[in-house]
Amino acid sequence: MTIGLLKQALHALRQETRSRSNFRLRATLPTPTRERKLFRWFKWLAPGLLVKRWLLLSAGGVLMAVLGFAIWIKLTPVYFLIQLTVDILEKITTIIPNYVSGPIVFTFGLLFILWGQTRTLGSITEVLMPEGDAELVDVLLTHRRLNRGPKIVAIGGGTGLSTLLRGLKEFSANSTAIVTVADDGGSSGRLRREIGVLPPGDVRNCLAALANEEKLMTELFQYRFRAGDGLTGHSFGNLFLTALSEITGDLEQAIAASSQVLAVRGRVLPATLTDVRLWAELADGRQIEGESNITEAKGQIVRIGCIPPDPPALPRALQAIQEADYIVIGPGSLYTSVIPNLLVPEIAEAIAQRDVPRIYVCNIMTQPGETDNYTVADHIRAIDAVCKRPLFEAVLVQKKVPSARSLIRYAQEDSYPVTLDRDAIMRLGRRIVLASVMDEDTETGYLRHNPQKLARVLLRWYSRTQGLERI
Repeated sequence: MTIGLLKQALHALRQETRSRSNFRLRATLPTPTRERKLFRWFKWLAPGLLVKRWLLLSAGGVLMAVLGFAIWIKLTPVYFLIQLTVDILEKITTIIPNYVSGPIVFTFGLLFILWGQTRTLGSITEVLMPEGDAELVDVLLTHRRLNRGPKIVAIGGGTGLSTLLRGLKEFSANSTAIVTVADDGGSSGRLRREIGVLPPGDVRNCLAALANEEKLMTELFQYRFRAGDGLTGHSFGNLFLTALSEITGDLEQAIAASSQVLAVRGRVLPATLTDVRLWAELADGRQIEGESNITEAKGQIVRIGCIPPDPPALPRALQAIQEADYIVIGPGSLYTSVIPNLLVPEIAEAIAQRDVPRIYVCNIMTQPGETDNYTVADHIRAIDAVCKRPLFEAVLVQKKVPSARSLIRYAQEDSYPVTLDRDAIMRLGRRIVLASVMDEDTETGYLRHNPQKLARVLLRWYSRTQGLERI
């Protein structure tokens, strides 16, 4: 059933693509100047590329091979060849003085080496990077830098986690996203009810955020059908992950295959492979079941859990936490994106046992029906109550207050800035990291975390923490 649905999706996508008259083409870079070309060659001397040592080793190997061959044949032909070369050089120096002929020959030798290396690297670049949007040396430098980055585990779901990952991938290729699989709304909910697969929506967003080819393939993965019998509202990525889940056997293998297609910089792992459903107990006594129903109930949540209780964690997710240098929780909807991961007891236990920097990224605005009138300390208490222990040592809070336009826009939806109550946070034993990590749309007043700002602040705090530990 899923394969047939995927075929329909591809057909509908093909029709949609044909109907579009304008394609967004990747802008080509201007031809580099001579100065840029010269600077590019100096880049090859940068430490950490692992290129210079192998070139020198190759040159040494050539000399040793020639020497070994000469010893093997007892130097007889080589001797006459060397003698002939010496005689020719003596005749040249009698015509042209050695202080003139020497530098000329030396210069030509360097030019031949430079020409040969240029053509060699050009041929390699043409194969590896046919579009020519960047220099091979820049790609190698970036690759080495990112692979030396810290091992970061980010825990959450929804748009908040994907926003964070989009920023982290610019600083480290060792990021691992642990994603909730409790979603039961929208396209994911339909696939979950109709086919019985784990909801792929949050996983899809994280894969797209970490994709190295964040252009055509990412747009394809995020494409949402607007027509088609049974396809309307579905995203191509959800259908793709669903089909792969049936082919490979589970969501974990489907994510691994999709990561190769999208050239993902990092990893995305579900918190559990168990089909879990959220439930919440409200202050008025109502028991609400289902992630999407909890927010729609518009009540004050006093207790939250999942069915079945205590689902087993994905072993690779536990391994990622155990190997992490840095753990980030959030941002995202408190009860429907962040806490569902922590309802997996092994996940919470693994985080609590790690003696590494751990920080919670608090939301900028309250969420109607979920965190009405919540302060920063209320967010912390909710997580502590679920885990029955403190999981993080610091909380990142937005510093700058949104504009009046944004406040009015959100007030119409009963959403307000999350209040910073310093004394209560200090009593909870948490450090406060204040920073402006917000993006504000001047036209619509829509607020969100800025991926680059958020990642930069988080990594700066991590570096300072590591510096304090060394002292």
